[in-house]
Amino acid sequence: MAEISILYLDDELNNLVAFKAGFRSIFKVHTANNVVEALQVLNSTEVHIIVSDQRMPDMTGVEFFEYILHKHPDPVRILLTAYSDISAVIQAINKGQIFRYIEKPWDHNRMIEAMESAYKHYWIGKQLKLKNQELEKMNEELSRFVYSASHDLKAPVKTLLGLLYLIESESDRREAMFQLFSKSIKQLDNVINGITDFYKNHNFNISLSQINFPLLIEEAVVNVQNTLPNTFDDVNIVPEYIEEYPFVSDNFRIALIINNLLSNSIKYQKSEEDNKWVKLKILTDKKQLTLSIEDNGIGIPEEFQSKVYNMFYRANTHCSGSGIGLYIVKETINKLDGNIKFSSTEGRGTLFELTIPNLV
Repeated sequence: MAEISILYLDDELNNLVAFKAGFRSIFKVHTANNVVEALQVLNSTEVHIIVSDQRMPDMTGVEFFEYILHKHPDPVRILLTAYSDISAVIQAINKGQIFRYIEKPWDHNRMIEAMESAYKHYWIGKQLKLKNQELEKMNEELSRFVYSASHDLKAPVKTLLGLLYLIESESDRREAMFQLFSKSIKQLDNVINGITDFYKNHNFNISLSQINFPLLIEEAVVNVQNTLPNTFDDVNIVPEYIEEYPFVSDNFRIALIINNLLSNSIKYQKSEEDNKWVKLKILTDKKQLTLSIEDNGIGIPEEFQSKVYNMFYRANTHCSGSGIGLYIVKETINKLDGNIKFSSTEGRGTLFELTIPNLV
């Protein structure tokens, strides 16, 4: 069990001394002689359990619990009093959300039992809160996913239907229409691939193997070349490998990260730039993979940089894409317990840097 942090509030100094002396060898004990001192403790450290005397001159224990409930809702509350006052108990339950009521003088063993029980209640509450936050995040992402995916699928489908009609009726424009037809199919393919990658990363277990980075980069280059043939042709890709130690991780997820970052670096190049380049640097040691991907493309405007990892967000609308790539990159790196950061200057380019633990 983790160290239990307890705040004991009482206006009688002798009680504070006795409480700390009796329980400091078992728990991490903070004491406060008044409400101001108690708030200072709550604002400066994590507290799991609050034990408060009911009868105090400036504020009762029930009033104190009610007062801090909004700002400090997580600590479990125990009310301590020398008076058998049933109305205080009812008030504490209804207003201060008390966990337990203990009469003074306290029994040492029963107090230990009460605080251990209160900590279990605290831990369960924290886990439920985390699960609820995760559920809210998943529901929000699912709603955005369904709306954006359906929108992105409908647009090229409508285009394809329109082109089919024109092809049937206007034979002299078939070549141009087939080019548009091909573009729409590739848009559909990109959206479907993004949905598939999202599903696999979210649901498939991690499968470990030694990563062959030269092969992975070669496959990523071929994949991007097939996806972005016109954009790819005049971009110089410069890989650098410093493999000090074999790197073991999930090959599918590492490939997913590299494919999406490389695709973005090529997709968002400047059309007027004569010397377009993308630099990849891979360093592996016994601890981790350090990967950087830098380009001299159009960059990301500062006002959009906080949103680039959002699902289906496009910072640059003039380039085609599903808007799910960087979201998948971030979620995949989280799955592998890694970290990612980026810096970008509009008109000058973008640098992504990430680290992923070596599971060798």
